[in-house]
Amino acid sequence: MDGDVARQELALLLRRLTVELDAVGQRFALEHGLNRTDVRALVAIMDAARRGEALTAGRLGEAVELRSASVTALVDRLEKVGHVRRVPDPDDRRRVSLEMSDAAMAAGAEHFGGLQRDLTAAMSSYSDEELAVVRRFLEDMTAVIVQHARSDP
Repeated sequence: MDGDVARQELALLLRRLTVELDAVGQRFALEHGLNRTDVRALVAIMDAARRGEALTAGRLGEAVELRSASVTALVDRLEKVGHVRRVPDPDDRRRVSLEMSDAAMAAGAEHFGGLQRDLTAAMSSYSDEELAVVRRFLEDMTAVIVQHARSDP
């Protein structure tokens, strides 16, 4: 297969993967009375926690591309339904970090846990070298998509 054709095929497969992952996220959102931005916010909070970082409302706004007032409404809504809690920073009492609640973590694990297990199992036949290439590919493609999504039309 010609290199340009192979790249086009990969771009189409990446688009299909994105559409299918979005459908999984939408089902989760519908089951829990959330919207797309709510789910993006929960993922941003969870990813920050996984990296060992505190996520402030300001950084959440950057992650989901919302202005300050909209972020406040988003966090208020997620806190009201029990998905998020505000936690005072132990080093700076003026600063507040956001954490997912145990209930939100459990709901996410219940909905996405099977998919995570199946994805991990599907990768089991790949060598460490192949996984490194896939990782680099996904990181590069994600960077392109983020840049494209956030550029001026």
